[in-house]
Amino acid sequence: MTRIGIFGLGLIGSALAERLGAAGYALCGHDPDPEKAAGLDALGGQVCAAPQVWQAETVFSCVFDTEQLAELIEGAPDSRATLVSLSTCDPERMEALAERAATKGITLIEAPISGTSRALAKGDVLLLVAGDAAAAWRLAPVFEAISRQHLHVGPIGNGNRAKLAINLVLGLNRAALAEGMVFAEALGLASEDFLEMARASAAHSAVMDSKGQLMALRDFAPQGRIRQSAKDFRLIRDGAAAAGQGLPFAETYLSMMRDALEHDEGELDNAAILLPIARAKPD
Repeated sequence: MTRIGIFGLGLIGSALAERLGAAGYALCGHDPDPEKAAGLDALGGQVCAAPQVWQAETVFSCVFDTEQLAELIEGAPDSRATLVSLSTCDPERMEALAERAATKGITLIEAPISGTSRALAKGDVLLLVAGDAAAAWRLAPVFEAISRQHLHVGPIGNGNRAKLAINLVLGLNRAALAEGMVFAEALGLASEDFLEMARASAAHSAVMDSKGQLMALRDFAPQGRIRQSAKDFRLIRDGAAAAGQGLPFAETYLSMMRDALEHDEGELDNAAILLPIARAKPD
């Protein structure tokens, strides 16, 4: 496989293109936003119309949500492509989407990413691969080019089930760090000093390494956006409700993200969850 197609050239799509281009793959990408599409030229790829993208043997979907993935599949021509969805989607809809794709000759594989767009550009992400095992095996060289590890987690739908459960833990870790930092600052500790102490303590987590400095400096240039986290946590809440499971911490996190969205902070990095915590007042 030397030619790969990409739908969606935002943070994830452009990081993917950077990684694949460095690995020697020829890239053909499409995004309805001309400004995002133009970034592919700088990475050595070719901006294409949607039908041209489908001519690649392997096509990556880096769209925002399940609805956009469904629209992408519905609008696809008959093709022999393998479509790899990197987006976090509704796991309960993936089987039906795979069946619809199959009517057009397309094999749908899900491979949602655990990691940020910046980590993807460095190849330092985990791919949670699900779907046809033989098709996933054939994609192993591509997966190895863009990730530090890829795990096949079972039938279609399981990739996003695993991703949502991981995102629940990850999001709550971000919130815990943000609240700890706000608390430390309220007590008079400098944020960067506190971060150094926390990273040396029993409370250390990978979130401190990836998001701690951003929180300390209030540097919220996006690697992953608040609105994306809010979308994921709505899927988490709805999936838990369908299974009869309550998630009290997730509900609290959702309320903080609603506050951020109401303050027009949805395009900021998800480390900006610190902002609604900092605005909180005691009961």
